[in-house]
Amino acid sequence: MVKRPMPAQRRSKHLCADAGYRGQSALATIEAHGYIPHVVDRHKETEIKRHNPKKKARRWVVEVCHSWFNRFRKLPVRYEKLECSFVALNHLAAAIIAFRKVKLTISIIYG
Repeated sequence: MVKRPMPAQRRSKHLCADAGYRGQSALATIEAHGYIPHVVDRHKETEIKRHNPKKKARRWVVEVCHSWFNRFRKLPVRYEKLECSFVALNHLAAAIIAFRKVKLTISIIYG
């Protein structure tokens, strides 16, 4: 294991968390590890969005990815017996998700 050199200037570490980490014990643990907690509940986010509609709520990439995959109803239930079939369906879902994110100038269906 190679030890990394310490940076000359110590940057502050920020931790963005959801409302599940608003408890005193969770905040104490976050601060004990040297993080600056940023915990915003959904009511405050909607209030901020009402004042500034262009500002989007910050969500974790993992949570968004899970919600995209959960739209494929066969994946969360996992009926497949073989692991290779399940992995193939996950790859297919990821390809469909990525394809939907591509902005096209023409319609694929109508040409």
